[in-house]
Amino acid sequence: MAVDYSLYLVTDSTPAILGDKDLVATVKAAVEGGATLVQYRDKTSDTAELVRVAKQLHQVTKAAGVPLLINDRVDVALAVGVEGVHIGQDDVDLKTARKLLGTDAIIGVTANSLEEALEAARGGADYLGIGTVYATPTKENTKSIIGTSGVHQILSELLTQGFPDMKTVAIGGINASNVQRIIYQCGSRKKGLDGVAVVSAIMASEYPKAAAHKLQNLLCQPPPFVSAARNEQLSRIEIISKVPTIIARMASRKPLCHNMTNLVVQNFAANVALAIGASPIMSNNGLEAGDLAALGGGLVVNMGTTTPEIRSNHLKALAAYNAIGGPVILDPVGAGATQQRREGVKALMAGGYFDLIKGNEGEIRTVAGAQGVKQHGVDSGASQLDLKDRITLVKTTAARESNIVLMSGVVDVISDGERTFTISNGHKYLGEITGSGCTLGTTIASVMAVEREDKLLAAVAGILMYEIAAERAGEREDVKGPGTFVPAFIDELYHIREECVRGDGKWMEAAKIESA
Repeated sequence: MAVDYSLYLVTDSTPAILGDKDLVATVKAAVEGGATLVQYRDKTSDTAELVRVAKQLHQVTKAAGVPLLINDRVDVALAVGVEGVHIGQDDVDLKTARKLLGTDAIIGVTANSLEEALEAARGGADYLGIGTVYATPTKENTKSIIGTSGVHQILSELLTQGFPDMKTVAIGGINASNVQRIIYQCGSRKKGLDGVAVVSAIMASEYPKAAAHKLQNLLCQPPPFVSAARNEQLSRIEIISKVPTIIARMASRKPLCHNMTNLVVQNFAANVALAIGASPIMSNNGLEAGDLAALGGGLVVNMGTTTPEIRSNHLKALAAYNAIGGPVILDPVGAGATQQRREGVKALMAGGYFDLIKGNEGEIRTVAGAQGVKQHGVDSGASQLDLKDRITLVKTTAARESNIVLMSGVVDVISDGERTFTISNGHKYLGEITGSGCTLGTTIASVMAVEREDKLLAAVAGILMYEIAAERAGEREDVKGPGTFVPAFIDELYHIREECVRGDGKWMEAAKIESA
């Protein structure tokens, strides 16, 4: 039978989730609101009670044309005559369930890992419940939290291993605040999720019909931060011709650049923003992020000064900008230096969507999930990768996160998962001053605020403006070292901005950019 997996409701009868609501009435309301598949899950009631409730639920779901599955209990499914079962890794095995229920039954399997997913696919499961995506109070014995990156990996391997048509739903901590992002980040252009499984988001709601309706509406539209335009390949000639126009547009609009940044570099970041034509604000107060996001600018989340309180404010601001599609950049400063920073990176990436993640090799390796990355303070440390491997890491991480990843270095590597470039501009003095990486984030966020259709092009424009200005400053006769470099650098950023306003794009002839 054809099954719509888009909004899969998994019931929970415990008082902590259901409260004093009636289970059957709650499911009926959810189905009316848009739930397309229901799983009756009850691990504590006896068989007679399970059969009694399942019969009542089946009357509701069958009338609405929605399949009802029973969690684990094949005997209950047979007794009631429902459409199928869902089995976990510790429940009855798939082969036995299929033998008992027949070929027409819907049988789903929980997959917490790639190995479990492939085994279930080879065994003939009708769908996979992939997760746990995020921590959830409804399942105590969670084997592992795999995040969107883990789901993405499983989907990619299902495609590679010859299971392109395997139906999949993500489960674990999914609600109205993250459902669009999860759908967007978990899948790819070749294989995406078929739906999401939710528990608390509906079962704990005082208004389950409205909760289901809201989730279904969210599933039917892309998240606010996704551009509707399909980005095309860019040649070096096209980049050289387009970048000055983008910079001129930024200067004319003076977009807000909201910096939640390292306390050490706030003054420098504000001066850089002014020089390039943006309007800076330095605010680490997440409670005012909603008002700032509404002004149409971009946000930089910089981990240079990190505490649990600051992280909480970062997450509030991230949610505010994600809600209206404002561009957000993550600068995971010193991500591999301490356990606190490694945990901070995970928390931020789980808490929202970043349009671009920028960092040195050590930071991007940490973001990608590499173990044992050693950083001395905020420095990258000795390089572990050659250019080819750096390109591969950046491209695969960007594809996994469905965003843009920039790895800075002597040769910068930037990719959106499909288009990848190397940039060899810049000056050695950038590595001798405090905040050069932080203020590059300020520059990119400012450009992204005005160029939202092609975010990779916006990021490239910001990098080239920044690094060519550094080259021009470093070559000036009045620059004798890092101390005289900083004011000259700010001057050259301003000069490039003014040249673009006048329609003069000759500065882009210095661009050292190649398609990788």
